[in-house]
Amino acid sequence: MIKIGDIQLPNFPLLLAPMEDVSDPPFRALCKENGADVVYTEFISSEGLIRDAAKSIMKLDIYEKERPVGIQIFGANLESMLQTIDIVQRSNPDIIDINFGCPVKKVVSKGAGAGILKDVCLMEKLTEEMVKRTNLPITVKTRLGWDHDSIRIVEVAERLQDVGCKAISIHGRTRAQMYKGNADWGPIAEVKNNPRMHIPVFGNGDVNTPEKAMEMRDVYGLDGCMIGRASIGNPWFFKQVKHFFNTGEHLDPVSLEERVDAARRHLQMAIDWKGEKLGVFETRRHYTNYFKGITNFKEYRTKMVTSDDASDVFAAFDEVLGAYAGYEFV
Repeated sequence: MIKIGDIQLPNFPLLLAPMEDVSDPPFRALCKENGADVVYTEFISSEGLIRDAAKSIMKLDIYEKERPVGIQIFGANLESMLQTIDIVQRSNPDIIDINFGCPVKKVVSKGAGAGILKDVCLMEKLTEEMVKRTNLPITVKTRLGWDHDSIRIVEVAERLQDVGCKAISIHGRTRAQMYKGNADWGPIAEVKNNPRMHIPVFGNGDVNTPEKAMEMRDVYGLDGCMIGRASIGNPWFFKQVKHFFNTGEHLDPVSLEERVDAARRHLQMAIDWKGEKLGVFETRRHYTNYFKGITNFKEYRTKMVTSDDASDVFAAFDEVLGAYAGYEFV
């Protein structure tokens, strides 16, 4: 069994990565139903939280059906991060995760996310003080390093573990790479194989097929994998991976009916959570992936992503069922 603090997980757990504007409660619910073992919120700004920014506060919403669930926060100011711990605890998550890996400029320019990879001592200090502030397990998500010439991930992971970090998820790219090139899991395996490491080491980056997940488990020997982009519009990915692990075979392609049902439920849950206007708007980004591969689909996709009226979007789902009845995905 894999453990994050006192939280017991199955062997080689599958984790839903924290993704901005993606891993909100409706999407997390769908992934959880389809086999995600741990889910994480969108990353939340510590500065936004301590200033009561409405968008940041809303991201703290979690539900019992999601557990175990982690709330991920980012920031570079110690006092702000400690205040954030106090706020986050009120939502009663199972895990608090620190984002030391986001590569986007608006985060990095403030010294947060992957920006902190330039200052490993600060990374260590923030982690240590946050561990002291709470009884909840503190975990970290990070990257290999700032750039190729500054990769010290084995040392970094060891230092974070030594100050109380309970698990580490490592994306197999540097900040300089952003999302270009291929993720390198070799350095992550070096962290796992370090005889001094005893906390779970999860891999992240380019796990986009069941075979890739199996490679991460069997070839690189990691404790689990964190799945991000492969799950967008495909919450079934977790189930597909687990089926492949158990049988060595792929599940049949997800049917049109299942896709429409997921899109319909996703939209309804989003409306229930944030109201019709935001629910309709913020669910649009998922439809292209839900219906990926369908030929001559532009007319229906346009309806889904341009209408501000939920009833029109639900009607478009019904039209798709009629227009593509019996459609077979490959």
